[in-house]
Order: sequence, then structure tokens, then C-alpha cells
Amino acid sequence: MSALWINGALVDEADARISPFDHGLLTGDGVFETLRIAGARPFAARRHLDRLARSTAGMRLPCPPAAVVRDAMEQVIRANGIEVGRLRVTVTGGPSALGSDRAATGPTVIVAAGPLPVWPPAADVAVAPWPRNERGALTGIKSTSYGENVVALADARDRGAGEAIFANLAGNLCEGTGSNVFVAIGGRLVTPPLAAGCLAGVTRDLVLELVDVVEEDLPVTALAAAEEAFLTSSTRDVQPIRAVDGKVLPACPGPVTAAAAAAFRGLLARILDP
Repeated sequence: MSALWINGALVDEADARISPFDHGLLTGDGVFETLRIAGARPFAARRHLDRLARSTAGMRLPCPPAAVVRDAMEQVIRANGIEVGRLRVTVTGGPSALGSDRAATGPTVIVAAGPLPVWPPAADVAVAPWPRNERGALTGIKSTSYGENVVALADARDRGAGEAIFANLAGNLCEGTGSNVFVAIGGRLVTPPLAAGCLAGVTRDLVLELVDVVEEDLPVTALAAAEEAFLTSSTRDVQPIRAVDGKVLPACPGPVTAAAAAAFRGLLARILDP
């Protein structure tokens, strides 16, 4: 059993309770952040809390004070004795009616911790048959409304892949279900711009600062034609892509991916809150 922080109190998992009328459960009305735990501390907490504030603003949810969330994260890490793992901060619309209207009861705030996923050294990916809407109301918001991602990832698993990659409505490369994507073409490292509909991933942002990357629209077909490619996320770090829809890329990891991975590992070892 693990300890969680819910609405200001640290509780055992067996005793944790939220209302069955919570709007996050009923309608997916909520946002979240996933952070890496490194050396018993949250990594890049400032960036994650800044994005939490942007997401809550986009969902018209009240944002818990950053200092409160930081303290909650520290309490959960200490209570669970975690040196390396992941944290999840979730903010929902709180108890509400059985519909889309949000009640004035205030949000539900949860901080939980667990182990890091065990990712393979490289990922096989599959292009999802459904597009990402780059003009939707939730575009750019890290919402708990993840049903689309669940279905796309299950489809990718059925095809022997470990991640699904979305094109957007324009047919351009967008993002994975829980990752950003980088492509090396003609000696250039390219990632989709935020206008393509992808989430502003924290690891994505750090890689943009660490190595030479161009933000540029690419057709989704460019992924399978790439010389090399990789995924980024808070739990994957920099993960090379081995194959796209069964087509093996020429290099995995290639020199561009290896350089990005090395730069990120160096940052993780040097700075707790970059």
C-alpha cells in the first residue's frame, strides 16, 4: 500500500476516497502532471507546476498554489520512501452534478507516487488511424480526458507497437499518446511546432534548449522516411524509435538521438529543477 495526498491530507491508499460524483470521474473534467522522482526529489517541478497552471486556466479550473503542491509532493515522496519513481498531480472539477455543468464545490487535488515504467531500449511505433484535432478546446492542455489515447495505444499494441503516433487534421506529424516525437531528416533534427496540436512536453522543452532542433510541420509520412527518430516524455526521457508501422529505421539510436540522450542525461545529473 502507498500513501497519497488528497485535498490537504496524507492518507493510506486503502483509506483514500473521492466522491463518486467527482467531475473528473464523470466527465474527464480535470488536468494532471507526471513528474520523474530523482534522488528522492521531483525533477523539473517548476516547469511542471507552470504547465499545471496553464492547463487549469485552459480548463477554467482553480489552480492549487504551487507551494502547496510542492509540499504535497515532498510529503508523498517521504511517506513512500521513493528514491527513483514518478509522481502524478491531478486536479479535477470536484463533486458535481451528473452532467457537464461543474458545481461550485471546489476542485479535488490528488498527489500520488509510484515506480517508473520499464521502457525497452527502443520503441516500435504505429501511426494511429485517427487524427489529433489541433484546433480543439483541449489542444495544448494536459487533460485527464485520455480516452482517445487509450484507444489509440490499444490499437498500436494490437499491431505490435509500444506507442501510437498521431497525425493532425492537416495530415502533419503531431505527437504520441504520452510522448513528443523528434525526427532526423537530411541532417536536421525536427519536431512538430505546438501549433500542430502537440502538448508542450517538459522533456521536449528541455531537449529544445539542449540541442539544435527546428520546430517545423512535417507530413506524418516523414516519420517512416526518417534517418532516425526518438520519443521524449517525463518517464521515457529520450527513447530511440526502432521501427514505424513495421518499417525499421536506418539507425537506432543514430548519432543525433545519441547526442540528445547524452545531453539530457547530463542535465538530469546536474540540475534538479532546470
